[in-house]
Amino acid sequence: MGDRHTQQRSADFDRRAFLRRSTAALAASGIWASESFDRQRVAAADADMPSAGDLIAGKDPRLIVHGTEPAELETPLALLAEHRVTPTSLLFVRNNQSLAGAANLKPAAADGWTVEIGGLVSRPATVAVADLARMAHVEHELVLQCSGNGRAMFSAAAPAKGAPWQCGAMGNVRFAGVPLAKVLDRLGVKPNVGARFLTAEGRDAPAKSGEPDFEHSIPLADALERSILALSLNGEPIPAAHGGPVRLVTPGYYATMNVKWLGRLRLEGQETTNYHQVRRYRTPKEPIRPGSEFTYDLANSDANWRMRTKSIIFAPLDGQRVKSGPVGIRGVAWNDGAAPIETVLLATSPSGAWQPAKIELSKSPYAWQHWTAEVTLAAGDQTIMARAIDGLGRSQPIAAAAHWNPAGYAFNGVHTVKVLVE
Repeated sequence: MGDRHTQQRSADFDRRAFLRRSTAALAASGIWASESFDRQRVAAADADMPSAGDLIAGKDPRLIVHGTEPAELETPLALLAEHRVTPTSLLFVRNNQSLAGAANLKPAAADGWTVEIGGLVSRPATVAVADLARMAHVEHELVLQCSGNGRAMFSAAAPAKGAPWQCGAMGNVRFAGVPLAKVLDRLGVKPNVGARFLTAEGRDAPAKSGEPDFEHSIPLADALERSILALSLNGEPIPAAHGGPVRLVTPGYYATMNVKWLGRLRLEGQETTNYHQVRRYRTPKEPIRPGSEFTYDLANSDANWRMRTKSIIFAPLDGQRVKSGPVGIRGVAWNDGAAPIETVLLATSPSGAWQPAKIELSKSPYAWQHWTAEVTLAAGDQTIMARAIDGLGRSQPIAAAAHWNPAGYAFNGVHTVKVLVE
């Protein structure tokens, strides 16, 4: 009986979640599917579905709820487009595990919080958040993006497992903290010969006893070059829900590698063989057929480390009505920071001819690079596509499913919106 009740609650949640996602996306963009769209019916069916603010105190209720335990919250593009730096109230949330008392945007308690450093080092050490707070800080403006952002586009070719993120599992934020290299120097900790990876553990715990605890490894060379032990987000102490009081942040890396609630760092010769590093958060080295199965290991796949080159159209939004003639297009592009975004190309149907946009480069190589363009659209259904290219020649595949994988990670296909031109 209990199983049937659980299945029914799950089915009710899925139905309400679909309605909320659809409603929120349409409402945020000012678009409704048709004049006969029954908003009252949706509201009634969705009345017992928690809002983002119910799940995490302080979050904007317009965020799209994909999951509740732990919370999975997406930001509609219309809201992301309003801010150069994404406010924490609007920032997406994806937590694999939970930490008691962390479901809010209040500063996390830092008293007594320490980070252990061990493994292949000259000597183990421990540093307190209070000591980190007294050290010189650096600030990075950067794109924080979930590895699963864009999974829904992969699922258009074949179902991919996980929350159906559209484009809003991301934000452009400012993290500040102490460079990892400076912390090691201050503590007198030197990497031993053979140390090639940095493995990070948080103080969060698995939902069920016996499940593997969450941890990730990244290349030590990158960590020493760019990682920080971050204490602030957008000029304020990192909120509890976003990994405070201290979070490992590596600019240019997918958000999953920016481990929250940091408690321990290990310098090691190999990547961790933890379930979340080997069986999850990886993509196949070679393309696979959409819909096929794939068993990950360290040899046949890549970890979700450096973000792929990507662009997103902020305006017009998908499904929007626009006037025929010259239409302003704007959006953002970014990558892992290894090379500047040099070109953003736009194409419209039916011609398919690509034309360059004007790029406004940010001072930070890891932040969104805003771009604008003007295209002339004739009446009828039209498609607009955006494609970014960086200084290393890395670009976005035109075929959305080019990098399809069963978990729907690291989507960076050409962004496409469809508009009705009147």
